Amino acid sequence: MSSNSNYPEHLDRMKELMGKLGEGIPNTLGAFSKLHHAASEAGALDTKTKELIALAIAIAIRCDGCIAFHTNDALRAGATEAEILETIGVAILMGGGPAVMYGCETYEAMKQFLAQKA
Repeated sequence: MSSNSNYPEHLDRMKELMGKLGEGIPNTLGAFSKLHHAASEAGALDTKTKELIALAIAIAIRCDGCIAFHTNDALRAGATEAEILETIGVAILMGGGPAVMYGCETYEAMKQFLAQKA
C-alpha cells in the first residue's frame, strides 16, 4: 500500500475478503479466529500490549493487512499515539530499512483511524 491508501477502507475490505475466504475454508478460518481471540485475551500481558507486539511484527514482516488490523485494534485497546510511535521504533530496530517504510505506512494508518474516531 502507499501513503495515499485509505486504511479504514482497506481494513473493511480485508474483513469482507476474510469472510468470503471463510465460506470456502470454514474450519481453517474458524480455527484462526479462535487462535486470534485466545492470543489477544488479557493474561500476563494486557490486550493493548499484545496488539502493540502484533503491530511491531506486522511492520517488521511487511504485512499491509496486518498493519491495518493491528493499528486499529491497538487504538481500540487504548494504545496512545506515543505508544504506537514507540512500537514503530522497535519494529524499525528489528526490521531495518524496510520497516522504516512500513512504519511510515503505520503512522498514516494511525492518523486515519484516529481521524475516523474524531
